[in-house]
Amino acid sequence: MPGAAVAAQRDDGKVLFIRRGDNGVWALPGGGAEEGGSFARTAVDELREETGLVVDPEDLIPAACFSQAEHHTLHYPNGDVANYFSICFLTRRWEGEPRADGEESLEVTFGDPTDPPQPFEGSTARVLELLLGYLRSGVFQVG
Repeated sequence: MPGAAVAAQRDDGKVLFIRRGDNGVWALPGGGAEEGGSFARTAVDELREETGLVVDPEDLIPAACFSQAEHHTLHYPNGDVANYFSICFLTRRWEGEPRADGEESLEVTFGDPTDPPQPFEGSTARVLELLLGYLRSGVFQVG
């Protein structure tokens, strides 16, 4: 399943985290693509749906991709299991103020990507490692 995650980063370096509605843990905004959806469209849609933020696709910077099954398998409460390949985008420009939607996201907060809010989703640790690698080097990360 293709998907996207978005690291919305403020000038102070903190990124936006959501507390997911399906399992109550913290993660970056993101999700799976709708049928026919591109990675960028998925990033734009998921960020808007989960946080209310509006980002222009041209303001999305591809930072990393991730696809390792041991890190990127989702087990949903309804029993569904999905392996996914996603692009993590970085954005520093958006419109609006972050807010939880009450379904897909229960809370939103900006936090230090080296010390994310707890508990956080297991795959988020790997995504944050890749994001930090990109922020240090400016080189697209593969994981």
